[in-house]
Amino acid sequence: MKTVLQTFVVLSSLRKVVRTNLAQSYLTSKNQNQQACSFSQSSSRCYNYKMVHTKCRDKFYHHRTDDGSFGQVARFPVPDEQVPWSVSLPSYKPTEFTAPFVLKAVWADPELGADGFNPVWNSLDGKVNRVSHDGEYLVDSSNRPVNKMGRTGLAGRGVLGRWGPNHAADPVVTRWKRGEDGEIMKDEASGKNILEFVSIQRKDNGEWAIPGGMVDPGEKVSTTVKREFMEEALDSTGTASENLEELKKMVEEFFAGGEEVYKGYVDDPRNTDNAWMETVAFSFHDSTGSSVGKFPLHAGDDAASICWMTLDKNVSLYASHKDMLEMVVGKLNAYW
Repeated sequence: MKTVLQTFVVLSSLRKVVRTNLAQSYLTSKNQNQQACSFSQSSSRCYNYKMVHTKCRDKFYHHRTDDGSFGQVARFPVPDEQVPWSVSLPSYKPTEFTAPFVLKAVWADPELGADGFNPVWNSLDGKVNRVSHDGEYLVDSSNRPVNKMGRTGLAGRGVLGRWGPNHAADPVVTRWKRGEDGEIMKDEASGKNILEFVSIQRKDNGEWAIPGGMVDPGEKVSTTVKREFMEEALDSTGTASENLEELKKMVEEFFAGGEEVYKGYVDDPRNTDNAWMETVAFSFHDSTGSSVGKFPLHAGDDAASICWMTLDKNVSLYASHKDMLEMVVGKLNAYW
């Protein structure tokens, strides 16, 4: 009996070692190669997509304060070669920061250790989805989820509501750019058609972005995509609220034919060691210009401006949005 128990203990220990080594190898390869392959539920094909871990390592972490102004917190500097958790860094002391408004928000997680808050990591926790699109993430000795893409120089949640993955959805709405004669415009050198996409200018940092947003607890991603587009690009909760039913019908019809182009981690400046953004991006293309051309674009409360932006490799956008758009360009064989 004693021998059996000893064997069991040894095997259990070996399993733990194997799991740890596999996790470390995974983190090393993910970060050294800067490769984030995400998988669609309907396909086992790897997108083989380069999602760099860069914007979430800027010198300062920017955030909104309680009085509506903007502040910044210095991140602990993390060089490229020290991003992977598998690389030993005894001197690593990330800045601890969770924005005060997050601690008060009803839509956000409580602090770990709060009465009644017992999150179930890597699972559907009630209505809150704590599953990562990129597979299982580790949890540290303080019961904090660990950003599998590596160190960011900031611990806590920053301005994000959830510990671990914070899920968003991004609708990439495109059409062909046309001249005054109505003909599709082409790049002279390549002969390829030129794309335009619906872009909003964020109020918090002035950067241009895809009009996406956060997935509410229990909400389907397809519902989020339509809701966020209506709120951010059509101002359905403001100036366009009187025509809400008409807008809903237009959006339902156009968004019925979307195609998933990316699912996974996003190189977002809001990311921390313990909380990070993930998204599902869908492509909605109007080849004739007759559908989206009817949309009365109007910036919602979260946007400073909105426009049809010409798309090419020189476009500068928020987070990883440019990379998602490059995928759409590839699928449509458009000019880049």
